[in-house]
Amino acid sequence: MIGQTPGGFLQQLLGSGAAGLETPPFGLPSDREIFIGRDPSCQLVLDISYSSVSRRHASIRPLMPPPPVGIPVAWEICDLNSANGTFVNGQKLMGCRQLQHSDRIVFGNNGPEFAFEYQQPSIPTQPYATPQYTPTAAVPPVPLPIPIPIPSPSSKPPDALSMTQLFPILSTGRDLKSKAFLVPGILMVLFVVGMFATIGRPVLFNLLLALAIASGAYYFVYQLCGKLKPWWWLISAALLTALLLIPPLGIIFPIWPAIGWFYRHFLPGDVFGLEQGNPSFSTNLVANIFGKDSYPTALITHFFGAGLAEELFKAVPIFIAGFIGSSFRSQRLGVWEPLDGILIGTASAVGFTLLETLGQYVPNIVSNITPRAGEGAAQLVGLQLLIPRILGSVAGHMAYSGYFGYFIGLSVIRPTKRWQILAIGYLSAAGLHALWNSSSTLNEIVSIVVGIVSYMFLAAAILKARALSPNRAQNFATRFIGK
Repeated sequence: MIGQTPGGFLQQLLGSGAAGLETPPFGLPSDREIFIGRDPSCQLVLDISYSSVSRRHASIRPLMPPPPVGIPVAWEICDLNSANGTFVNGQKLMGCRQLQHSDRIVFGNNGPEFAFEYQQPSIPTQPYATPQYTPTAAVPPVPLPIPIPIPSPSSKPPDALSMTQLFPILSTGRDLKSKAFLVPGILMVLFVVGMFATIGRPVLFNLLLALAIASGAYYFVYQLCGKLKPWWWLISAALLTALLLIPPLGIIFPIWPAIGWFYRHFLPGDVFGLEQGNPSFSTNLVANIFGKDSYPTALITHFFGAGLAEELFKAVPIFIAGFIGSSFRSQRLGVWEPLDGILIGTASAVGFTLLETLGQYVPNIVSNITPRAGEGAAQLVGLQLLIPRILGSVAGHMAYSGYFGYFIGLSVIRPTKRWQILAIGYLSAAGLHALWNSSSTLNEIVSIVVGIVSYMFLAAAILKARALSPNRAQNFATRFIGK
């Protein structure tokens, strides 16, 4: 027990590597909450070398004392949505929990360990006796607790050097992979070496560059979502979307030809026919009403031919993943919540964007410019088209498909409103897509505004999906903001 002063205390427990290192006990105030973490604004500041501790990791607050004793007889500890959790007596803390004498508290995985100790105040023999006050006596205010930095158990004199200080790689361990983006770094090196090796071979160079940009864009969305999903499964979603657009899989399963015919010929979405002067009957009807080159015509045709058609097609891997997951009861592969729909939908959009850019837009512009400007100039223009199309997919195809994926996942956890949810999500995603495509008929300012709005819709869906997630406690996206 610590001293004879009544109240609660935290005493750090030192490992064998910190023998002889004394840390003062931290007295818990009886009238206010204190915060614990690596942030200097915390009342109990933990050493920055504790990498598993968040900036504001946890808090401890007194519970209301019974009258007339002014000292609380209990405190409770609350985890502040930390990245690596708070453990009390070996059990992970979910929310708040009342502390008991001798409770062991660990902040993070293998983080600093403290013992909660409580000194029972002496109870007066006449607990309800009226206290005597001196009218002229001034009651000093209770000062805020002074932040006490708690050193790492491996603390050494300031001028001491260790092997891990001279060779940091010796102390990283698993953190190098989990916190230093080791795998993305390795992929970046592979892409760079591959691009050096393919200089002079524009097709392979463009493929590697597009894969590198698309991987970076998707990884950004993956980190924002914060849910672990097998990478091979997400890559499979992208490949499936791309392969369904080309032979032989596209012939065996003519999903895209059926969707394209319905929206672009039966409904007024024949954008290419309108540009070439031979639109379908329904598209021609719209052009006659609003004018062939008018913005309403562009908006309507893109809504059906690009928005509704392409968003439904890109959602095919989401529906397939949902079917597989429910059939095999697989939480890792299925679509059980909005975050699953967003991750698979954006992966599908990556496959669609890559094939559309490398298989259609870049070859078309290169073949059109080559007779007039030469092969070298045409390849440069193709490269200038490739980079913004792939990089902009975060506010383009990935934004629309991820937004629709949110609604598909939402329909799973709200099954009684399934069709209403799916209809709103489908029409919203198609509307964003149509706005972007038709904005090219206006000016660049409109395109910028539409792109920003599309990304905002995706980001808002991700944030809401994280809030709705039943696995929110395991979400790693909080590391993005240091919580």
